[in-house]
Amino acid sequence: MTQIIAVLNHKGGVGKSTTAVSLAAALQLSKKNVLAIDMDGQANLTEALGLSIEEEQTVYGAMCGQYTLPLVKLHNGITVSPSCLDLSAAELELISEPGRELILKGLITKAIAKEHFDYIIIDCSPSLGLITINALSASDSVMIPVQPEFFALEGLGKLLQTIRLVQSGVNPSLTIEGFVVTMFDGRTKVHAQVVNELKEHFQDMVFNTVIQRSIRLSEAPSHGKPIILYDVVSNGTTNYMNLAKEVLEKNER
Repeated sequence: MTQIIAVLNHKGGVGKSTTAVSLAAALQLSKKNVLAIDMDGQANLTEALGLSIEEEQTVYGAMCGQYTLPLVKLHNGITVSPSCLDLSAAELELISEPGRELILKGLITKAIAKEHFDYIIIDCSPSLGLITINALSASDSVMIPVQPEFFALEGLGKLLQTIRLVQSGVNPSLTIEGFVVTMFDGRTKVHAQVVNELKEHFQDMVFNTVIQRSIRLSEAPSHGKPIILYDVVSNGTTNYMNLAKEVLEKNER
C-alpha cells in the first residue's frame, strides 16, 4: 500500500524542500519506489533534483486538467512530478472548480493505477491556501520540519489548526507523521532548549533524528542532487538516512 507523506511548514527557510528531497532519496536508496511531487510554486524540489522549472508538463497543467500527473523518472530511480512558477496562479484559477480540494487526490489515484509507489513525498507550498489543502487532502500523514528557534515554535499553532480543519472536513484519516528538527547546531544552547521543549510538548511525535546544520547540505540543491548523491559521507546524508529508517519503522511495522 502506498504511503503518502506531505512535508509542510508555513514558515519559509526551515528546510522543508531539503527534507522532502532528501527523504525521497533516502527512501529510494532503501529500495523503495518513490514519487516526489512538487506542490510549491517556488519549484525548489524540482530544481534540487536536477529538473528545469520549464519542463513541458508540470503539476500546474495537471491541476488545471490539461493532462494527467506528469511522472519524470530520474537516473537515480526517483520519479518526480515537477512544479513551475505558474502553480501559484492555480489558486485563483481553480477557485470555482467543483471538488477543487480533491483534484490532486484524483491525479495521484490515477498515477498509482499506472505504477506502484511505496512512498509518495509531497513538498507543500509554505502558504496555507488551496494548493496546500489539496496536498493535505491527498496525504496519509504530515511531516513538519521545525527550525530550533522559539519563533518557529510560536507559528506551529496555526499550522496545526489547518491540519485539524482538513481532518474535520475532506480528510479525517490524516495524521501527523512527526516533527523533525532541522538546521540543528549542538553548540547553540537555545537549539537544545527548543528541542527539549518540542519533545516535552509533542513527546513521541518528535523524530529522534535531528538534521544538523551543514554547508554540504545547503550546497547540494545548486548541483541538482539530493545530499545522499552529492556527498555520501556527509552529516546530512547520515541524518536523512536515519530519518528514513524511522519513517520505515513507523509505517512498516
